[in-house]
Amino acid sequence: MPRSPLDSKKVVIFSGAGLSAPSGLSTFRDPNGLWRRYRIEDVATPEAWARQPHVVLEFYNERRSNAAAAQPNAGHRAIADLERRFQVVVITQNVDDLHERAGSTQVIHLHGELRKARSTSNPSLVYEIGAAPIKLGDLCEQGGQLRPHIVWFGEEIMDHSEARAHIETAGRLIVVGTSLSVYPAAALLKHARYRARKLIVDLSVPDHPYGFEAIQGSADLVLPSLVQNWLAEEVAKNN
Repeated sequence: MPRSPLDSKKVVIFSGAGLSAPSGLSTFRDPNGLWRRYRIEDVATPEAWARQPHVVLEFYNERRSNAAAAQPNAGHRAIADLERRFQVVVITQNVDDLHERAGSTQVIHLHGELRKARSTSNPSLVYEIGAAPIKLGDLCEQGGQLRPHIVWFGEEIMDHSEARAHIETAGRLIVVGTSLSVYPAAALLKHARYRARKLIVDLSVPDHPYGFEAIQGSADLVLPSLVQNWLAEEVAKNN
């Protein structure tokens, strides 16, 4: 089957925890990251939930509170600004809502969302809870305990097919703030097209895969100037 054509006006942003770090949210694998302070097996697996749900809830309640208190940074706002001239699709590994609060209108959360809870008995029952904590005894209307609407280790990522389709047709891609060490999400980038314009922005740029050009620096400092240059190019092209 032939692949869909590239869309020169479509920009896909593939973001990770490093984008939200300037907003004060902890990353995962840095020296002071979350996985240095917590064992994955204790807070982020289905087995942990079955064994000690109160510990899992406490971990995510704290993260939800921290995310609600954080504000979008210049990197988030720059990504939203791209919508002035491009069709922008954000595919994020982040579970905060800083992209949305910065103004991005099409955001795919591969790993779920802190601001939502879902039923353990019926996963299709998903609820907006904002910054509120989830407690043992909080039930859905069918009587199932609520859990964080988060993809734990060992669970399937969300919206994989939709994310892949956007990457396959994007004329431009920016990978920002991710170590590209979490699979299967990182493997989505192998579907980026050869002729697409591809950049990776991070403080510590990994071996850039699949033909991506590397730009080393903090997302909140690099993205605003990059976006302004792209927008200026579009204005000049149309004048």
